[in-house]
Amino acid sequence: MKLRSSLLSSALILAAVPLAAQETTCPVQVGVLHSLSGTMAISETTLKDVMLMLVDQQNAAGGVLGCDIEAVVVDPASDWPLYAEKARELLTQQEVDVIFGNWTSVSRKAVLPVIEELNGLLFYPVQYEGEESSRNVFYTGAAPNQQAIPAVDYFLEELGVEKFALLGTDYVYPRTTNNILESYLQDNGISEENIFVNYTPFSHADWATIVSDVIELGSDGSQVGVISTINGDANVGFYKELAAQGVSADDIPVVAFSVGEEELSGLDTSNLEGHLAAWNYFMSADTPANADFIAAWHEFIGDEDRVTNDPMEAHYIGFNMWVNAVEQAGTTDVDAVREAMWGQEVPNLTGGTAVMGADHHLSKPVLIGEIRADGQFDIISQTDPVAGDAWTDFLPESAVLVSDWKDLGCGMYNTETETCVQLTSNY
Repeated sequence: MKLRSSLLSSALILAAVPLAAQETTCPVQVGVLHSLSGTMAISETTLKDVMLMLVDQQNAAGGVLGCDIEAVVVDPASDWPLYAEKARELLTQQEVDVIFGNWTSVSRKAVLPVIEELNGLLFYPVQYEGEESSRNVFYTGAAPNQQAIPAVDYFLEELGVEKFALLGTDYVYPRTTNNILESYLQDNGISEENIFVNYTPFSHADWATIVSDVIELGSDGSQVGVISTINGDANVGFYKELAAQGVSADDIPVVAFSVGEEELSGLDTSNLEGHLAAWNYFMSADTPANADFIAAWHEFIGDEDRVTNDPMEAHYIGFNMWVNAVEQAGTTDVDAVREAMWGQEVPNLTGGTAVMGADHHLSKPVLIGEIRADGQFDIISQTDPVAGDAWTDFLPESAVLVSDWKDLGCGMYNTETETCVQLTSNY
């Protein structure tokens, strides 16, 4: 009688659980695809660490679907083709349920064919150039309309900038972003001759001529501003050269898209103080949620001096959305989780709510921060949440495109021809 009662109770319990949840294999595997060696390690190691923290926190809260979560960490070693190999390894050998990773756009584009071929799921946490919307990627970093365009608006409306220097490292993100900004500036009355564009290699060191050219822009008394997509250690030489030629933030303000707390940590910021950066998060955000996040980070990492930054918040948002979507779907199955992701809402760390759109981009606020002597930022401007735009309105070939995976089932829907274009043809 006891055995029969026990079997009946078990059957009732199983009947109450979605079939897909019953089939979930424990532990749930989360791939972490961030470089721990090579040139990108300084930025990506921190993102690996925050993923381990988030997994630990979720396991302490009960895991997901009754299973513990296991982080499977691989090192693509800052080698773009190796990112693709490691993504394939995670999906085919480790059989992970989701991947969180990448930093540069070139690494993401290397991984994308693998993710799509194997129907994996990637959460990408870094600001990027837009012009992409894959059914297998959720973009939790900023699109250009959530960073670059608002930064230009701040220069135009608040600082009265009349001439612009668009300085970038020579790869896809700066070039595409600056193409968008050139068009946007001209739409806003800035003539082509008042826009100076220059690209330099990674780790570029000799900035004397370029800074002189920027100064020359203002020789007629015009207010000049620099929009910087300079990446990595080249920033150190650039800001030093500005100071060496007697240029302060009051003279020629610089707003950077790739300079955050991690990049400033441990540097002499005397040459950077007063210049600006545009992100969706700063460590200095004064909210209870951010205070809790920073405290948890310091406890986990065991170092009170370790900073937080924007891509860390993007992983925080993306991971929590993924957990919620898995619970809602009752499974880690990629197709089911993807559909459960649309409309997911998670509190961000700056005082508001991040919402995932059907174009796989987040809605979140845009912040302008002024660099302080201590390497942190004073937040001097914060917008209401802005919905990410996969396809910019400021390039003719993109203005006719929309992304809607929920209703249209398409990441590149041409509104003029009313057809869905294959995303892979854009690479």
